[in-house]
Amino acid sequence: MSDRALSFGPIAEAYERFRPGYSVELVDRVLEYADRPVRTALEIGAGTGKATRLFAGRGIEVTATEPDGAMLAELRGHVPAEVTTVRSAFEDLPTGTRYGLVFAAAALHWTAPEDRWPRMAGLLEPGGVFASFGGPVQLSDAAVREAVRAARAPFMESDEVPSPDGTPPEDAMQWPGTELRRSRWFTDVQQSVLAHRLTMGARDYVGLLSTVSAYLVLPAARREQVLGRIMRVLPGTVEVTADVTVHLARRVPEPDPPSR
Repeated sequence: MSDRALSFGPIAEAYERFRPGYSVELVDRVLEYADRPVRTALEIGAGTGKATRLFAGRGIEVTATEPDGAMLAELRGHVPAEVTTVRSAFEDLPTGTRYGLVFAAAALHWTAPEDRWPRMAGLLEPGGVFASFGGPVQLSDAAVREAVRAARAPFMESDEVPSPDGTPPEDAMQWPGTELRRSRWFTDVQQSVLAHRLTMGARDYVGLLSTVSAYLVLPAARREQVLGRIMRVLPGTVEVTADVTVHLARRVPEPDPPSR
């Protein structure tokens, strides 16, 4: 795992406080796509459990996995007691147990690309569903966005995570849909966007930025400096776009054994 992938533990409480949650519409979209009862689910990189709670609230037996101990401890304070929690990276998960649904909420890009999809398929029942969802939280106002970019520029060019496979942002199908379409393990790949708009105070917006990996990997003094510069150019409240891009795919059914 990269340094950015393992940078969240020290700010687990802030992550829970400042990161936007997910809507019930997201769960509806996933379960409608499944088109059959989903009884068990596995979450990869569950963070503080914002997505776990929604799926568990639908009566699904969720196993939430997270490699960072501090994040997992924060998660355990927010999810129902019936949620199973496991400290593990995706790459270390045993594939003996299979689930009706495997999902990743703003976490899939931290997994190693080698054998990602056969390993994912090994965690799913035949015909089971894989779901990945997330997206950047961006300032809606172009002038405010430019002021923040200028304030950030001496420290970093961008604070976003680039597409893992280099897909240009203007392409119709984005990652991981691009990889899923090429994988022999998955079919019926779909992409959709759930619109989400928020209004928040400037301090909460800077608090959100303080949980973003690009800032977390900076030395503490530089992180405080850049966040302070951003705070000074913000109005009292900001409008943000937090659209959630959803990718769905179905595990290819395994062939029937040959007749004897």
